[in-house]
Amino acid sequence: MAATATLPSLGRNRRPKKWSNPLTYVLALAVAAVSIAPVVYVVLGGFRTTGQIAAHPAGLPHPWVWGTYANVLTQPTFWHELLNSLLIAVVTTLGVMVFGVCAAFVLARYQFRGREGLYTYFTLGLLFPAAAAILPLYLLLRDLSLANTYFGVIIPQVAFQLPITIVILRPFLAAFPAELEDAALIDGSDKLGFFWRILLPLSRPALVTVAVLAFVASWNSFLLPLLVLQDDSMQTLPLGVQNFSAEHSQDTAGVLAFTSLAMMPALLFFSFAERQIVGGLQGAVKG
Repeated sequence: MAATATLPSLGRNRRPKKWSNPLTYVLALAVAAVSIAPVVYVVLGGFRTTGQIAAHPAGLPHPWVWGTYANVLTQPTFWHELLNSLLIAVVTTLGVMVFGVCAAFVLARYQFRGREGLYTYFTLGLLFPAAAAILPLYLLLRDLSLANTYFGVIIPQVAFQLPITIVILRPFLAAFPAELEDAALIDGSDKLGFFWRILLPLSRPALVTVAVLAFVASWNSFLLPLLVLQDDSMQTLPLGVQNFSAEHSQDTAGVLAFTSLAMMPALLFFSFAERQIVGGLQGAVKG
């Protein structure tokens, strides 16, 4: 009887599973479709001919044409612009990571007068659009003899990426308990040793996050390289897309192929580091 009496109570304690609102999934699928559809269209358009695109703009490749991508890949200009973009993006990413993590470490682990004001100063950089300062920035780079140089693009890009980098890294580094630092100091490590041997390895998700954001932003940068890099041999892929589109305005398939190849490295880099990005942003929010 006692066992029988407990059965209804067990049934009453069971809670029905709650399913999310179907509208949430509909909105998520709609956002995903709007984001992915243009990329898919550009990539598939490179496997078609211009005549096929004109006849059926929304059609699938039939038959698949591989020569369009092959023509782009055999052009020396494409590879030269790819190397320029890669050089600028890698150096920019390294500069953002080095200066950003050093500034975030000081703002997170040191106590000094004006610390919060300095942090607020960095965060205000998020409200300052780079396009608004492009003309005075170009005049400054010209006066410093940095116009038409790689560093004329790299240094401003590092500066514009520092605010978001510090905003992500500071709470992540501040979230580590003080006991961990005290234990390191007891073991004979100093502040820099604690930073180098403990904080940096544990901050890998946040570092990967800021690295990907800096790399993608540098890779897709158009306005700054357009004004600074006047020499054709120094131009990047976004500028190459514009030049290719102007020179081959009648070759729609070729333009789509060139565009898809230009965006592919940043897209692949972002996809491979997706899990680390999520972890880094979660750590920043929790901090």
